[in-house]
Amino acid sequence: MNEDNKLSPEVKAIAIVVVIGAIMSILDTTIVNVALDTLSKDLHSPLATIQWVSTGYLLALATVIPLTGWAAERFGPKRVWMTVVAGFVATSALCGLAWSADSLIAFRVLQGLAGGMIMPVGMITLAQAAGPRHMGRVMSVVGVPMLLAPVFGPVIGGLLIDNLSWRWIFFVNLPVGIAGLVMAARLLPSERAAGRSGARLDLVGLALLSPGIASIVYGLSEVASSGSVTGVKVWLPILVGSGLVIAFARRSWFHDFPIVDVRLMRSTGFSASAATVMLVGAALFGGMLLLPLYYQIDRGLSPLQAGLLLAPQGIGAAIAMRYSGRLTDRIGGGPVVVAGLLTLIVGTLPFTQVTGSTSYALLAFALVVRGVGLGFTMMPAMASAYALLETSQVPRATPMLNVLQRIGGSIGTAVLAVVLQRQIADAVPGAVGSGAGGGEAAAQSLPAGARAKLADPIATAFGNTYWWSLFLVAAALVPALIMWREQRRTRAREEFGPTTPDAVLRDEAAHAAAEHGRVREPASVG
Repeated sequence: MNEDNKLSPEVKAIAIVVVIGAIMSILDTTIVNVALDTLSKDLHSPLATIQWVSTGYLLALATVIPLTGWAAERFGPKRVWMTVVAGFVATSALCGLAWSADSLIAFRVLQGLAGGMIMPVGMITLAQAAGPRHMGRVMSVVGVPMLLAPVFGPVIGGLLIDNLSWRWIFFVNLPVGIAGLVMAARLLPSERAAGRSGARLDLVGLALLSPGIASIVYGLSEVASSGSVTGVKVWLPILVGSGLVIAFARRSWFHDFPIVDVRLMRSTGFSASAATVMLVGAALFGGMLLLPLYYQIDRGLSPLQAGLLLAPQGIGAAIAMRYSGRLTDRIGGGPVVVAGLLTLIVGTLPFTQVTGSTSYALLAFALVVRGVGLGFTMMPAMASAYALLETSQVPRATPMLNVLQRIGGSIGTAVLAVVLQRQIADAVPGAVGSGAGGGEAAAQSLPAGARAKLADPIATAFGNTYWWSLFLVAAALVPALIMWREQRRTRAREEFGPTTPDAVLRDEAAHAAAEHGRVREPASVG
């Protein structure tokens, strides 16, 4: 890595490959959503069954993420990345050739098992190639597909379905994936990830963590689809999953080589960064649930039109990410994230006041502001977490950050789905118990004149729900401010050294612990 402020050509090349893989895996979490109704009709299957095309993929993604760090250490990021991308391409082809709902769901689960490792393995490769001094800039590169996919996924999916067929939402991955494999063969470094390459796979930890995450994500997805937290299909998976994750954390705290290193949470700065990542994920994906539904239910627009009207948020995010990485590397992620969250609050406020006739221009401007806020929050928060890590810690920390972000997104979606369902139930008779989409079904079934009279009450329901979205953003300010404080302390120690007796003792204790870790770790390998 060069010592100046510019990324080296090698890191830029790695970033291009990583982004190609990330675009495929993340787009497939959103591009399919607009096709569910079409799939239900073409495959002659009820929506309750077809919904598993999306849910099965998400569960498979969450299940495989914990394996990422061990696989990168054991086989090397390049080999793992090329293997999972090749698997993703192959399973995408199978999805496009599916002949029934059952076959499509099965192929989507296989696709998710491959796709879940693409993003975190790419992040490991980039983080170790760039080093902590440039984490802001490289994470802003990774953030491009992460922030833009929820915006453009529905648009791309709508275009493909309207002009070709639903099969092309899967076939489109083939040329992209093959191009990524060709580039990866030439550009990705071949060495293994710096870490504990001799460590055995923690099978017990994997057996606890992967089902635990999948159970939590499933329970939260049932909240979003049913609009209630009282059903057995909601609280039982969440309860079981939480128990498994707690058991994993307790066991892994004392394990020499856990599959995910939970002991990193002892660092206040890392914990604050991780909490910020989780809450921003909740605000991002929860907020992305609301606006397309508002455009479709209240304003009567098509899914494609609603998707196009989300584009300003992507523009704002792209503008922000051009600068957020440089600022993060220069002044630290703390002030950047706090400023981003405040901007996100400002951009969300107009949506709390929406009516049935709110100007599209005003909403577009607010979306640009929201996009700028998101561009200054998600990836700088993740970069702040990486900046606190040793190179050898990156493989085991990356799955944790990805899992927290995914669970945060599921929590945000579930909370806002329940709130929206309750709000719409008050405006549209017959919507109770039908989930977040129940209000849409009830509203669409009404005569045009009746729907026009209900426009303002429905809009008010969305505005009230957006207050909850605003609360999620405000909640993220708490760990972000702690993260900023810890970064200032760290920089002060680096510049002046420990300045109080307690600080000296803590510094000496940390140094002794690090030395002890370096001495005992090789003896435990193998």
